[in-house]
Amino acid sequence: MQSRLPEKPSTRRLPPKSNIELLISKSAEVAAIAVGVVAVVFALDAAEFVLAPVVTAIVVGLMLGPVATSLERHGVPATVSAGAVVILFLVILAIAAAALAAPLSTWMSRGPQIWQELQIHLSQLREPLATLQDLRDQLRSTVGGEGVTVSVEEESAMESVATLAPAIVGQVLLFLASLYFFVATRYQTRHSILQVCVSRKLRWRVAHIFRDVERSVSRYLLSISIINVGLGVAVAIAMLAIGMPSPALWGALAGLLNFVVYLGPAVMAVILFAVGLTQFDTLGGSLVPPLVYLALNLIEAQFVTPHVIGRAMTMNPFVVILSIAFWIWIWGPLGGFIAIPVLLVLYSIAANIIPGIAWIPEERTVVMRPADPRNVRR
Repeated sequence: MQSRLPEKPSTRRLPPKSNIELLISKSAEVAAIAVGVVAVVFALDAAEFVLAPVVTAIVVGLMLGPVATSLERHGVPATVSAGAVVILFLVILAIAAAALAAPLSTWMSRGPQIWQELQIHLSQLREPLATLQDLRDQLRSTVGGEGVTVSVEEESAMESVATLAPAIVGQVLLFLASLYFFVATRYQTRHSILQVCVSRKLRWRVAHIFRDVERSVSRYLLSISIINVGLGVAVAIAMLAIGMPSPALWGALAGLLNFVVYLGPAVMAVILFAVGLTQFDTLGGSLVPPLVYLALNLIEAQFVTPHVIGRAMTMNPFVVILSIAFWIWIWGPLGGFIAIPVLLVLYSIAANIIPGIAWIPEERTVVMRPADPRNVRR
């Protein structure tokens, strides 16, 4: 008798999905991603009190990380170097506050005068504004809408301070604590995350992400800080040359607002125009300070910054605008400061995950050449 081999189980192929089924499947994936994005946005908004100071501390820690690293190379413990970084940051803030407090309070007290000057100079535009007013009244009468009166109950200044002071103090303490422990434990945190990676390839990618994030964020922020200091000095000298009072104040404000790209220079130009109204008799003369500042800012943005940080790190302006708008919408002015560093972190992650994205310049480029056969030992 011949032994019969067991028959292999027949494999049935499923019929291919129709176009409608593929569309439903893709729509479900897109809907899940959209729900996840919305959930992340609401989480960022709801956790602003905790996340905003922590993320800002991480950004500042990445910027001042090279200072701690240089101290640790000379035998300083990580706990001491982290404390030195926190003290250095507080000293910088104290110097900036001491330099800006007196002139800034003086100009804030002159706010009503500046507003009156602005109204006087803008009286030349009364006829176009009257035309717009008539057009608005016609549209309102056509639509049939009535004006809405909104009454706002003003609270006293003491009540506002009593409400906001504990929250501000809590956020400052959380920021300082996060900055200290992030700098002190940055190597332990990296080691712990690498230990979680199960495969060697994943561990290699995560290590490169850490390297690129630290290098790109610290290099960008330190370079931009030096550039902004130079811009502030140039603006102060230019304001002194054209006869603007408190030139050091405008130079310091120009350097600080330049951290928020695009939006900061626009705000600075508006401030200089408003102050120029109180110093010059004509509307054309009031345009001199903002035009001088915009010329210096143009030189910085088009020539100095690309030369210092490299054009390879220049990001898409549209993406930069979206990032700034998003983070200002979520966390206010603080979000405008961390918008570019967060974008750099996302770029670094994408460069190590998505093939073909290699925007981060290498510090050294090693060219391998074939060996000379005369130098090869036989």
